[in-house]
Amino acid sequence: MINSVAIQGVKGSFHHIVSKAYFGNNIEVKECLSFDKAVDSLLQKQTDAVIMAIENSIAGSIIPNYALIDDHNLHVVGEHYLNVQHHLMTLNGQSIEDVKEVYSHPMALLQCKEFFKGHPQIKLIEDKDTAEVAKRISDNQLSGVAAIASDLAAEIFNLNILAESIQTIKHNETRFVIVKRENHEISESEINKASLKFELDHKRGSLAAILNVMSDCKLNLTKIQSLPKINTPWKYAFFVDVTFEDYRDYQKAIAIMEIMAVEIKILGEYKNAKK
Repeated sequence: MINSVAIQGVKGSFHHIVSKAYFGNNIEVKECLSFDKAVDSLLQKQTDAVIMAIENSIAGSIIPNYALIDDHNLHVVGEHYLNVQHHLMTLNGQSIEDVKEVYSHPMALLQCKEFFKGHPQIKLIEDKDTAEVAKRISDNQLSGVAAIASDLAAEIFNLNILAESIQTIKHNETRFVIVKRENHEISESEINKASLKFELDHKRGSLAAILNVMSDCKLNLTKIQSLPKINTPWKYAFFVDVTFEDYRDYQKAIAIMEIMAVEIKILGEYKNAKK
């Protein structure tokens, strides 16, 4: 039973939107200004789950979040895909000509960089969170400053949207994962996706061989991400997501991979949100 969830950011953020979509409106939301603090709240049992952005269709993987899940032995129990629409917003009565500075999360700035080429007078400044900037503008009545945030943030903080959907690629999807301390969420019959981490011997063909095992066992590789091992230069861990029709095929693949890999770790087994 989940009663509370930690999010990176404040209410009005995209993580908040996901919490409402995944858990409904009655869940208690704990606002955290970093993913580390959100994970700490879970580890200290202040919350029951954490929502974490893990990859974006434009900007790619959010690599530090893979490490957070792995380092703290957390478990992915679900996922949610959100079509992220970035809006430019200010205090009411402001126009885009009045805007001198835009503060937002680095990922949001990256996704909207083409829009700002048409407004060279605006200085782009990296900040911790999209919705937190919107809240700051509202709380402090900041003129000449704009935020890039969701329409929910504009609604909550009573800001005026100057330009809608300013991201470069209009279909801008982010994948979020739901993370808990334990991995007992759904029955085996419902599980059709898994997140894994494995390490291999540093020799020719080792990665190809284990990918062939996945294919032979009817697993569909939907994501592969390598991360360097900090204490072992030029060696890497691989994080993969796989989907499957039959849990028994997945079990067979894991049994073979455990023999082939130096180490294999199941980060989560859950329901594919894309199916």
